[in-house]
Amino acid sequence: MFKKELIEVLAFIRRKKINVFFLFLLLAFVILLFTKLSKTYTNTLAFNIEKLNVPEADLILDDSVNLNITLKTHGFKWLTYYFSKPKIVIDFKNDVYKRDSVFVWHKSVPYVANTQFDKQVELLNMSPDTLYFRYDVNMVKKVSVKLNSKIQYSLGYDLADHFKLTPDSIVVIGPKIKVDSIKYIETKHVVLEEVKSDINKTVDLNLSKNDNDLKYSNTKITLKGTVDKFTEGILKIPVTIINVPDSISVKYFPKEINVSYYVSLGNFNKITTKDFKVVCDYNKILKNQSFLVAELVKVPKIAKKVKVGQQRIEFIITK
Repeated sequence: MFKKELIEVLAFIRRKKINVFFLFLLLAFVILLFTKLSKTYTNTLAFNIEKLNVPEADLILDDSVNLNITLKTHGFKWLTYYFSKPKIVIDFKNDVYKRDSVFVWHKSVPYVANTQFDKQVELLNMSPDTLYFRYDVNMVKKVSVKLNSKIQYSLGYDLADHFKLTPDSIVVIGPKIKVDSIKYIETKHVVLEEVKSDINKTVDLNLSKNDNDLKYSNTKITLKGTVDKFTEGILKIPVTIINVPDSISVKYFPKEINVSYYVSLGNFNKITTKDFKVVCDYNKILKNQSFLVAELVKVPKIAKKVKVGQQRIEFIITK
């Protein structure tokens, strides 16, 4: 019994010794790391350029310019540069000037050191000391928004009126050569099924994500539409013959034809025969053709899927 307890005590001491060893090892590593980071090092880094206050009328074409800067600073500072890409801020309102077709940035090492770095950093060299930014004059153009959609309604339901897009047009800003070719902006594809209630949703515009030269006043629009229950209506509409020469008389049959349409229940009683007009154009008769073709030339805006029951109108010519 005593022997067993002794073995357990010795095992516990060994585990403790191992834990203490690793603790001292970790402490030694931290001290070493702290000592290394406290020392001063010299290195050259490529700094990205952050452009501020660029005039809206101008578009900077050089988007990949960077500045190679040699710095002398302690290891803790270098550690921050390792985890965060360093950058130099260039204020186009105060730090640059125009020359011919470029913006020019030219600053001395002391100026950059005093305005861009803290006192812990010594700036030794900067290459190049002058940056040139080609630019183009921006074009501003207002273009319409087009809905790209596939919407299926439940049986007996339909859109009561046109869709309302807000805004229905947006402003595009960019180089003339690119903006000039833009005629309209489409929405992302909207797919809805079994719709039987009003539509009100935010829709993304289909904009090019890879073209940094173009800017848009909006990236989304609101889509609204009133959905109502629809029914079919049928009315008999008189047929009128037009462009008949004065020298002849035309008799035709039938004098009236059925016109069918779909309309919302709320607008059903608003539609009358006066809202439609069906004509046959005598000038459109082909050679040896023995009939006229009925055409709808007037339909109400609130009606959908309007069509004539028959297009063929028989006729005879009498003098």
